[in-house]
Amino acid sequence: MAEFSVNPQRFDPYKNFKFRVKWDGRYVAGISKVSMLKRTTEVVKHREGGDPSSSRKSPGRTEYDAITMERGVTHDVQFEQWANKVWNFGAGLGAEVSLKDFRKDVIIELYNEAGQLVIAYRVYRCWVSEYQAQPDLDANANAVAIQHIKLENEGWERDQAVTEPAEPSFTIPAN
Repeated sequence: MAEFSVNPQRFDPYKNFKFRVKWDGRYVAGISKVSMLKRTTEVVKHREGGDPSSSRKSPGRTEYDAITMERGVTHDVQFEQWANKVWNFGAGLGAEVSLKDFRKDVIIELYNEAGQLVIAYRVYRCWVSEYQAQPDLDANANAVAIQHIKLENEGWERDQAVTEPAEPSFTIPAN
């Protein structure tokens, strides 16, 4: 049976509910959901004239899916400020887009149950393609108001500097 390199007693994969997101060197408050990191490489089919009637396959262009982040509506304006850099209504002709700094690199960190950083991904040149400031409002509902942003990006990679930590072990004192 294969074992984890640092923690051979660990059999369980990491859970998906302990994570943090950082941009501009600061953690973003209240993010409750981040969509998957997914990339797809096109398949290019080709054949030579003398080949049998079957084709060969090789990799083509790679595309990175947009990432959606959600959080409860609060007075924090980080989602809105970033979205406004792509399109700021009422900013005046020629000033609607902040071309200098509308893209940001984002770091997504995953933690184990003990709160130790176990995996991090760097997502490059992100920009907000969709911003939802508030959800549908319903007086008969019983839910948290959620806002979300959709981030287009030009690729991501795992941060190899983050290594598997030694997991803590606590002893129970004898009575």
